[in-house]
Amino acid sequence: MSDRLQKILSRHGIASRREAEQIILAGRVAVNGRTITELGTKADPERDRIEVDGKLLQTNAPDFLYLLLNKPTSVVSTCDDPQGRKTVLAFLPPQYQQVYPVGRLDYNSSGALILTNDGDFANYLMHPRHHVAKTYEVWVKDIPSHQIIQQWQAGIMLDGKLTLPATVKILQIERNKYPTPRTQLQIILAEGRNRQIRRVAEHLGHPVLALHRVAIGAISLDLLKSGSYRLLSDYEIKTLCPIQ
Repeated sequence: MSDRLQKILSRHGIASRREAEQIILAGRVAVNGRTITELGTKADPERDRIEVDGKLLQTNAPDFLYLLLNKPTSVVSTCDDPQGRKTVLAFLPPQYQQVYPVGRLDYNSSGALILTNDGDFANYLMHPRHHVAKTYEVWVKDIPSHQIIQQWQAGIMLDGKLTLPATVKILQIERNKYPTPRTQLQIILAEGRNRQIRRVAEHLGHPVLALHRVAIGAISLDLLKSGSYRLLSDYEIKTLCPIQ
């Protein structure tokens, strides 16, 4: 069945559709020996010889995978690490090694992380305009005042730009268990700048002691243990990415 080349490349995990368009425009794709640079070009992967950078595209597209992992701390949210640290792929069986993380969680942070081999799905979740909410449970030093909580909710200047309004509420306070009191907050963000929660907390004088992401959109970790994973259901995939 004929389809647009950028869609075929995306389905085969070569790149997202947007990235595939750039690959085509750059003249890196050939169909039956002819270099293609027009985005509207169609082909049939079962009948046509499609090459990307001279490498033949396999006839059958791999199945898309969508996983939810409860990432432990001291693990990097990448597929490989030059420093030799454990990566999130270490928690997945061999048949799921072709996925990659959607966004990141800091080395010292834990919790919900989605992995997939679907470039369009990943790009949708990471695009700022879609504002996919993420829910965190965060321990911070001392006890933030009502004014601090309000300031955090309204937004803080980071790198010259105000953060989007956030939901911040106190879950519990521990006064006597440690030398210094500490507070557990629930924080819901509609954006994901680099180390945003840690940087805002530091700016407000309440450094993060522990950070755990409990949900991405409506997808919650629930009883998923640290280091464990599960496949997302079709309903959950559609909930996260309506264009699927």
